Amino acid sequence: MVCALGAAVCFGTATVLQAMAARAAAATGAAEPGASGPGTSAGEAALLLRALRQWRYLAGLALDGLGFVFQIAALRSVPIYAVGAALAASLAVTAVVAARLLRVRLSGLEWAAVGVVCAGLAMLGLASGAEGDLSGPGWLPYAMPVAAAGVLMLGAAGARMSGRARALLLGLGAGLGFGVVEVAVRLIGSLRPAALFTDPALYGLLLGGGAAFLLLTSALQRGSVTTATAGMVIGETLGPAAVGVVWLGDRTREGLAWLAVLGFAVAVAGALALARFGEAPAGTDTPAPAPVAH
Repeated sequence: MVCALGAAVCFGTATVLQAMAARAAAATGAAEPGASGPGTSAGEAALLLRALRQWRYLAGLALDGLGFVFQIAALRSVPIYAVGAALAASLAVTAVVAARLLRVRLSGLEWAAVGVVCAGLAMLGLASGAEGDLSGPGWLPYAMPVAAAGVLMLGAAGARMSGRARALLLGLGAGLGFGVVEVAVRLIGSLRPAALFTDPALYGLLLGGGAAFLLLTSALQRGSVTTATAGMVIGETLGPAAVGVVWLGDRTREGLAWLAVLGFAVAVAGALALARFGEAPAGTDTPAPAPVAH
């Protein structure tokens, strides 16, 4: 659980650092004569290149990498439902860090939501047992690349929509893609190259993660950050948690199932209340060129 919380801190802090770098890169670009305008492909590519020259953006990428290592360690040690809720809590970390570094003003309700997330995670920490010891049915690893392909199809359908429906569907698809990653990590049995590269769960992990990143980036570029992030939180928590409980043997401490369910619901509800912090926090003039990593 410490690793899951460490991943949340890394991802949440990385989001703010990348937002700060994007603001600085945008300001630099605006001062350059002949710079491409925002919203064009050339302008977005130039913004990303300028951001990559900012130490804050590079530090954010490093934190994303460290957070992914923590995420893998957590998924191999505690139930998926606990890790999913902790990752959703990275929005609370983003909110708190943004209030300090970006001088984003949090409302009383948002500070309350941060407290709610912490309370939910505390309940989960008390109630969570060890990770399940079941490998699931034989078809489950093969279902991972199929599910990842389904995420891409969902993204194609969402791209044809507009407004909040588009952002919600793409965000939900991104969450499901991140969920495929969570489940696939648990299904990978051996890290020996001969076994790893013939494991279908590995290809589900790679395809699911790539699809999730693409869908979330698209949702955040042309839709509501709040709506897209809310869809992502729902997709990456509910589905993987159900797979862990039904097929992988994830359980709670004896007699504390009710506390785990309550803690999960409270943590996710608090994260949804902070959904506007899903990318660059409110108050930044220019969105970060990359979404929250998982």
